[in-house]
Amino acid sequence: MYTLLSQLVSQGIPAFFYSDFKGEKFHCSPLDELSDHDIEFSFNDTRSDKNIPHTPNFHPINFEDYNAKFNQIQKHIQAGNTYLLNLTQPTHITTNLSLREIYTMANAPYKLRVGEKFVCFSPEPFITIVANRIHTYPMKGTIDADIPDAIDHILNDPKELAEHTMIVDLLRNDLGIVGRDIRVEEFRYITTIETGKKRLHQVSSHISGQLYDNWKENIGEIIHALLPAGSISGTPKKKSVEIIEDIEGYERGYFSGVFGYFDGKNLYSAVSIRYIEQTEEGLMYKSGGGITAESTSKSEYQELIDKIYIP
Repeated sequence: MYTLLSQLVSQGIPAFFYSDFKGEKFHCSPLDELSDHDIEFSFNDTRSDKNIPHTPNFHPINFEDYNAKFNQIQKHIQAGNTYLLNLTQPTHITTNLSLREIYTMANAPYKLRVGEKFVCFSPEPFITIVANRIHTYPMKGTIDADIPDAIDHILNDPKELAEHTMIVDLLRNDLGIVGRDIRVEEFRYITTIETGKKRLHQVSSHISGQLYDNWKENIGEIIHALLPAGSISGTPKKKSVEIIEDIEGYERGYFSGVFGYFDGKNLYSAVSIRYIEQTEEGLMYKSGGGITAESTSKSEYQELIDKIYIP
């Protein structure tokens, strides 16, 4: 299916695609066939004013079990196997809302619903390609906006700075695989998202690179080379993914994969986070955060919980 995306893009045919975390399950189709697959998506849409009364309940992993996984990762960090690793876990949720209703209600710059399989309302872009230049915007660092001096706190936290710097370095290297003239256009800026009951400040950076003129013929290979997305895997990426699979204890599936579209000229995509999936056990919300040597299990556990919400 990566080949199909390259074929469509090279012919100037608008197309949509989405992938699982590791890039092993990649789906692509022309934009005008999405309704056949019961797929909805939106990028930078206007704010939703639809509100359906709902009282969701969340049942996250208990702290003791999370702490055991956290400590395993710290041992890998101490051994030099990874320097930054994104630890995620599934949370069972109950709600009276359907996935379609959640999609409709969500206030997020990037939204996707695939049938009654999963929905995501993501704040994080993946790559954008405009005029032969590729851009990525890694998001790493989250804090409750109601905390006093929250922005100063997160921007001046040494752990948060180290974590974000490592992700920027990883993404610079990733873009260097597919392009040249790699630049950090903006380092550590704040965006604020509404989660329904609270606001979250998140820290992002902007990195760009120059693609070769034939990028459209090779766009499938370019996306495949960049997966998994660095901001939700770790560094070094290959070893970090191996550790993730060993410690997390569940399948991420399409959570922390990517989705995007080609409009006939430019390409836009996002990371599949803030994600709810229909499973045999019911609805699962998948969330987490980056672990470094300076991380504490209690703060990382709280970040995992802070990211669980239905808009």
